[in-house]
Amino acid sequence: MQQQQLETAELGRTGLEITRVGLGAWAIGGSGWPFAWGPQDDEDSIATIRHALARGVNWIDTAAVYGFGHSESVVGQALEGLAERPYVFTKAGRVSAGDRLAGNLKRDSIRREAEASLVRLGIDAIDLYQIHWPIPDEDIEEGWAALAELKEEGLVRHIGVSNFDVGQLRRLQPIAPVETMQPPYSLVVRGVEEELLPYAEREGIGVIVYAPMSSGLLTGKMTAERIAGLPDDDWRKRDQRFVEPQLSHNLALVERLRAVGDRLGATPGAVAVAWTLRHAAVDAAIVGFRRPGQVDEILPGAWIELGDDELATLEDGE
Repeated sequence: MQQQQLETAELGRTGLEITRVGLGAWAIGGSGWPFAWGPQDDEDSIATIRHALARGVNWIDTAAVYGFGHSESVVGQALEGLAERPYVFTKAGRVSAGDRLAGNLKRDSIRREAEASLVRLGIDAIDLYQIHWPIPDEDIEEGWAALAELKEEGLVRHIGVSNFDVGQLRRLQPIAPVETMQPPYSLVVRGVEEELLPYAEREGIGVIVYAPMSSGLLTGKMTAERIAGLPDDDWRKRDQRFVEPQLSHNLALVERLRAVGDRLGATPGAVAVAWTLRHAAVDAAIVGFRRPGQVDEILPGAWIELGDDELATLEDGE
């Protein structure tokens, strides 16, 4: 598919003009933590980030918990020496608790995380700071007040949330406006269509969706054999989408993506990303590129337009 200039969309009412596809840095956190994607070479990660930026991508989404800080450090290395850096989004609220993760939304913990993230990333302000998960639920107001405080101080420019439901969003609004939200959204995971995305659209909340290819399942490269051969510390081996009985259903969906992609001259993964972007509430999608070649394969999802026939094939199997 011919290269095109990446269009941008305003992220809610933040004033940030972001490309419709951004680079997600979950997998580049590498091994050694509960939700790793298996080993990842840092040089590959840096090369991938720089290739994505060269292709026009203008934002990166990471989190302090990815590799317990390693992802942010790698992003920071990739940004060193750049004449103009991309927007950098990161998240707080998930911390190490021995061999597992725990939620901590206490003010002092959030502030420690923000300060550490700024150092690892090598920047003076975080463009978008997000509560990663609403855990524990009873502390979301305290965590949100901490983010609002950081914004007032100029350490972060905009604030948002990830994985929140509408009821939780409503609890936050009296403290400070929720500027953005980040839910999972794909042809496999569509629950946000019913209430969350319409709420965001009504309230003017920016939406960046994660896992538009359902964590690699919809790339066209995933098979039962490949899943069986994933590293033992790849969390996807334990995810219900990647095992029967769901796996066969999901791989049949991949064949529909492939059929549409063949018509459009695009990969199944690019079509999967384009499908999420067709929703009026969605400003942009996060894609977890791990190698430079993946950028070129998936980036066309930012400009593919799906017609009624393509949508019928994907959603109805016709």
